[in-house]
Amino acid sequence: MFSKSVTNSKDVLGFIKEFNSDSGILFGDGQRNKIKLFELDGKTINIKSFKIPHLINKIAYKYFRKSKARRSFEYATTLLEKGIGTPQPIAYFENYDIIGLKDSYYVSEHLNCDLTFRELVEIPNFLDHENILRQFTQFSFDLHEKGIEFLDHSPGNTLIKKNAEGNYDFFLVDLNRMNFHDAMDFDSRMKNISHLTPKKEMIAVMSNEYSKLYPTQTEAEIFEKMWFYTNDFQIKFHKKIKLKKTLKFWKS
Repeated sequence: MFSKSVTNSKDVLGFIKEFNSDSGILFGDGQRNKIKLFELDGKTINIKSFKIPHLINKIAYKYFRKSKARRSFEYATTLLEKGIGTPQPIAYFENYDIIGLKDSYYVSEHLNCDLTFRELVEIPNFLDHENILRQFTQFSFDLHEKGIEFLDHSPGNTLIKKNAEGNYDFFLVDLNRMNFHDAMDFDSRMKNISHLTPKKEMIAVMSNEYSKLYPTQTEAEIFEKMWFYTNDFQIKFHKKIKLKKTLKFWKS
């Protein structure tokens, strides 16, 4: 399925067919999903090949659920319609065999960013740190106001680019897990922010900025709830890592 604006579908199809060859430039580590960059009419496009699903998901994606590639394409289209930044969607492809989904691909324009949210977490003295963090909080508030629950709202999934006016634009990537609501309640909003940073000082700044936009709760209430969900996530996250290390030890 192609976006209506695409005029060179044959070239894109060619990239998909040759995806596992030496063509294209590998982007990222490719450990789970594989991303390659290709040149198309003077622009760089980004093709994401999703991990081949296991047997149950092969069947589920054929008969019961939309594939990750299709969801990525449809959610990107919806985000742009709602005025939320994401790289321009181009197409998605699904290949099936007798059992079910064999493989799938999501194609979008490639966006060169200045940073991701991860840099704000890992580099406390990053240039213009607090200003970017506050503008990111405004962006997150806008998502919530529009009923967008980005389930993978994590450090690497927001690209940040400085614009001509000196402000910052934000673009969501890795879009296949997302819910859309008529409205989001306070707890849902705070929980949605909980995967971004373990740093209390960053949560304090974000709480302060969010309180300016959300007058139904005090800054103290926002901080308390945001920190509660952040801390809860961190505890579960580190328990999961510890469990994986233990299992890996006993397997070796």
